[in-house]
Amino acid sequence: MSNRNYNIYFHTHTVSGIVISVVLYVIFFAGSFSFFRDEIINWERNESTAISKEIQLDYKTALDTLDKKYILKGRSITLSQPHAERRVNVFLAGTKDSLVDKKAREGQFFYLDTKTFQTSTYEGSYSLGEFLYRLHFLAQVPYPLGYYLSGFVALFFLFAIITGVLLHWKKIVSNFYIFRPKEKLKTLWTDAHTSLGLIGLPFQFVYAITGAFFMIKIFIVAPSVIALYQGDENKLYADLEYIDPIFDYEKTALTTPIDIDELVLKTKNTWEDFEITRVLIQNYGDKNMHVLIEGEMPYEKKFTGIGKIIYKVSDGKIVAKKDPVTENSYLDGVKNVLFRIHYGDYGGYLLKIISFILGLITCFVIISGVMIWLTARDKKNMPEKKRKFNEGVVSIYLAICLSMYPVTALAFIASKVFYPLSMTEIYSVYFVSWLVLIIFFIIKKNNYFTNKYTLLSGSILGFLVPVSNGIMSGKWFWDAFLENHFQVFFIDVLWILLSSATLYTALSLKKKS
Repeated sequence: MSNRNYNIYFHTHTVSGIVISVVLYVIFFAGSFSFFRDEIINWERNESTAISKEIQLDYKTALDTLDKKYILKGRSITLSQPHAERRVNVFLAGTKDSLVDKKAREGQFFYLDTKTFQTSTYEGSYSLGEFLYRLHFLAQVPYPLGYYLSGFVALFFLFAIITGVLLHWKKIVSNFYIFRPKEKLKTLWTDAHTSLGLIGLPFQFVYAITGAFFMIKIFIVAPSVIALYQGDENKLYADLEYIDPIFDYEKTALTTPIDIDELVLKTKNTWEDFEITRVLIQNYGDKNMHVLIEGEMPYEKKFTGIGKIIYKVSDGKIVAKKDPVTENSYLDGVKNVLFRIHYGDYGGYLLKIISFILGLITCFVIISGVMIWLTARDKKNMPEKKRKFNEGVVSIYLAICLSMYPVTALAFIASKVFYPLSMTEIYSVYFVSWLVLIIFFIIKKNNYFTNKYTLLSGSILGFLVPVSNGIMSGKWFWDAFLENHFQVFFIDVLWILLSSATLYTALSLKKKS
């Protein structure tokens, strides 16, 4: 490689990495916990559910309960199970019947408990698991700024990965085995950055691409809408199969008994191991009432196996059918693969744990990159004013990033001790305590101190997470294991193992000249 190309790649890698480092750290740290979003939510609520997205619901009782509260006549009703929780998502479109109450003409979205049939709003069901999940794509920043910011950060991260590979290409294998902890600081940080960066390379590459696609795909889709569809956005979404068929409302009451449970069971038995994940009811109570039942095959059976059947309720006939085994298209594969490799939910807990570890490794790679930048500029021939400025910048970076660990542990304790916390209260606990720690470590302005005591305080608080759960719920992690409440057990044990590892690291840290 010529010196000119090397310098271009080096400066592109450095600049892109430094510019996005803080936001990228937040995304990966929160994203690592997001792999266990469902487990965190069930841990908070002290609930346990099947580790599956299949809807477990008595549809007749659920619809009768909802009809008394919302008036379902003439509505389209969507029931879906995107996560492994005890609650299902319910969307009620405004009724097409002009004779019913005006309030029924308004759309409604809420959650329905599959056991108690109680409903709750999004704000009323907000949880720490949802908060961390949304923090990893900066949803707390006003829409759409947060989404676009996280998307462009992922895009710049892709540049940093590519340029980093080009820089180390010739020695990428030999450098992987080199680690010299007794050498000068710059060498130590460089070795750690290179080795761990290579370990997490496939993981980071996948998340850079999928993260950018999900958050800024509007910039990819917009030219297609203009050039290929003459601005008709609905036509594009129809071709991508994001829009369901629409059936007319005939304003004639349905005389046939409505038995959604029978249709769901019939669909489930059509294909072996088929799991129902969404039920769409159009024109409820009308003669032209149709039911779309959608699901998928388990990932161990078929990675992309989406199927659906549409029934006309009045005569029970099948209007449309898609076989999950034989009729999945290239489009289905592309859409599903992007989501699956980003969520990491197709390989069970083993894949989630590996992804969690790789996410934290990526956080270390980000920090080590910043430290390389600092030590490379900490030279005697550099003006004292500039050296202090660089040290100040890195102190702020480390204060923001490293304080996320104890703050997250504190948020877990608060969400259990003061359950249920509202959305505002979760925001206050997390962001206020984060701000206090950031200010404290910035004032302290000692990188060794920041590193050591964020790990130490995070470890202590982390050990208190299962303790708080045991005291407040009366069930310790061994009780949860014996009662097969695996999700509750998993979060407690996760914090014990994570806290043990970080405590060992904190106690092993020695100040290096």
